[in-house]
Amino acid sequence: MKKIHTEKAPAAVGPYSQAVEAGGMIYTSGQIPLDPASGQLVGGDIKAQADRAIRNVLAVLEEAGIGADRVVKTMCFLADMGDFADFNEVYAGYFTGKPARSCVAVKELPKGALCEIEVIAIR
Repeated sequence: MKKIHTEKAPAAVGPYSQAVEAGGMIYTSGQIPLDPASGQLVGGDIKAQADRAIRNVLAVLEEAGIGADRVVKTMCFLADMGDFADFNEVYAGYFTGKPARSCVAVKELPKGALCEIEVIAIR
């Protein structure tokens, strides 16, 4: 296993890696909409937070030398399913290859975030 880390995405806030590569697959940890420079949650609505969370996960993939076109599965977590359509609008702009996806509502996300996203990608 190879650990993947970049300063272009927020540091892990617990005992885990931003991502690991194993057997030609890259598994990212969930990324919430934290600004990588300040470590603070970005303000705004679900669109602003979705954009930041997705850019964070893509920064981790970039460190691994791949892009969104190599993503085979995404797991998306929303604090409110009422944000589903707006989240999808932002998501569709990044994941144009339409990877497999799960999207569920959760009771609460770290730091009060509105969304979190993690991906599985191939080398």
